[in-house]
Amino acid sequence: MTDRPARSDSLLREWTKALLIAITIWLVLRTFLVEAFRIPSGSMENTLLVGDFLFVNKALYGAEVPLAHRHLPAVREPRRGELVVFDSVEEPGRTLVKRLVGLPGDTLAMQHGTLIRDGRPVDEPYAVNVDPDRSESAENRDRMRAWQLPHVVGAGARSYRPDLNDWGPLVVPPDSLFFLGDNRDGSYDGRYWGFVPRGNVEGRPMFIYFSYEPDGWKAPSFFARVRWARIFSLPE
Repeated sequence: MTDRPARSDSLLREWTKALLIAITIWLVLRTFLVEAFRIPSGSMENTLLVGDFLFVNKALYGAEVPLAHRHLPAVREPRRGELVVFDSVEEPGRTLVKRLVGLPGDTLAMQHGTLIRDGRPVDEPYAVNVDPDRSESAENRDRMRAWQLPHVVGAGARSYRPDLNDWGPLVVPPDSLFFLGDNRDGSYDGRYWGFVPRGNVEGRPMFIYFSYEPDGWKAPSFFARVRWARIFSLPE
């Protein structure tokens, strides 16, 4: 009779230890290796859709050490044209995914919706821009001009008037990156808020592990809303 409580306590301790180990491993993996991410907006259509769920490789670009404000050594640096997950410069704590189009030292411009890098048009088969003549509000154009002016080359401050699809040329400053959404007509991206510090980078999408049509989509069942063809696909 006296062995049963001791045996129960021992079993509880073993289960508690196993649970703590599992939680620790999960936290280490989530912090330094892989994290899940959900696409909440259409800014990256048609590459990424609302309702896509991704795994993000956090080790590739150097995972951030919590509370230390430092990063582990990167396997390699981000490259032009890659999809990158990063912390928002406007809303700390909010995570975004966009297309990296500019590295430090690059000279960027946009002419009638065409991205120009170092004087040459960039081939962007992933970009969707059905309205290259679209113009932003006067308030947003003033906002664009304010952050761009210190980085403009070859244009006087008084005559420089950027718009959503016509701006630059700008030089990307050191330790900074420039991002655009693939859906150029519906993306709130670097054109509005400027450059992103290299330290804000979190990782690169690995693959889509689940995808479903968003709420409001008329389908007879949950299974009919699942985008089966997108599961395990590699976003590029």
